[in-house]
Amino acid sequence: MNRDHRDRDDTRVPLPDLCSMQGLFALVLVAGITITVMQLAPGARPGWRAFSVGMLFAVWLSVVLAASVCMLRPWFERLPSTLPYFAVWSWMVAMTVLLSASIGWIDHALQLGLTHQTTSRFTLINGTLVALIAAALLRYFYVLMQWRARLAAVSRAQVQALQARIRPHFLFNSMNTVAALVRVDPAAAERTVEDLADLFRAALASDSEGTLGEELDLVDRYLDIEQRRLGDRLRVQRDIVDPPTDFTLPRLLLQPLVENAVRHGIQPSREGGTVRIAVSADAHEVRMAIDNSVPREPVTTLDEDGHGHGHGLHSVRQRIAYHYGERGRLMVEDADGRYTVRVILPRSPA
Repeated sequence: MNRDHRDRDDTRVPLPDLCSMQGLFALVLVAGITITVMQLAPGARPGWRAFSVGMLFAVWLSVVLAASVCMLRPWFERLPSTLPYFAVWSWMVAMTVLLSASIGWIDHALQLGLTHQTTSRFTLINGTLVALIAAALLRYFYVLMQWRARLAAVSRAQVQALQARIRPHFLFNSMNTVAALVRVDPAAAERTVEDLADLFRAALASDSEGTLGEELDLVDRYLDIEQRRLGDRLRVQRDIVDPPTDFTLPRLLLQPLVENAVRHGIQPSREGGTVRIAVSADAHEVRMAIDNSVPREPVTTLDEDGHGHGHGLHSVRQRIAYHYGERGRLMVEDADGRYTVRVILPRSPA
């Protein structure tokens, strides 16, 4: 595949998902509103029978059109540029004309009295209405999907920039740890280098996602490194029972939070402190909490536009927002001598 072809693919706007309940609901709602407006229009024949028959036909037609477009969507998406939208519009109009002609012919042949127009007029009216409504709806979906595609591209660029800021910061602090250990405990420094190799591999990985099990393993490796440097000053408590280790989450999501807890909660304190890590889950959410004791000595904390604790929280919050939207949450509590960061992620995709 050449570069020009990839560039054309990057500018494509995906078709709306009419297989979803949201897409089907939109079609049925517009169809219902159209029938209601037609019944209230001057010169129309009001009546519950005509309204019920019209509403039933409109809902049935909407379901048939949505189902057929859903089935043919892979074929439509193979078309270049904006032709998929034109193909969907043409298909919806053609199907409406065919189905309306069939229903009108059956109605007049069996003398059911469902329609008050001739078959040709009934077909023409329905075809015209669907042509106008489908054009408006597809235009709306096109603008909406284009906006979402641009938002996703901007979000990916922001996340890549945030990760670019996280990686040097993390690597710089890690190398300082190794340098400090080499002077006092060469054997511990050697073990630290082995742990750092795994941490570096995760920090520089091209894959932006990992599993909760991998993330907890990286956290343990990082805490082992800091334990060798800080000794008894760092105490770790884990409240992790049957975690969903195969749960997918952004890579290096928890490690920066644990690093913040050690650097801003334990390291500045002469007597040290405790870092607590808790993980729990149910059928709907995975909940993680990292809290640390707050040092008695005043510590300068940079805001979220700078580096340090604020930068780490801001970066993690942005990554959660990009991957999970409003369904993912990060909450901070600072009370009773403990600084707590809670992360709640949905188990099911959006």
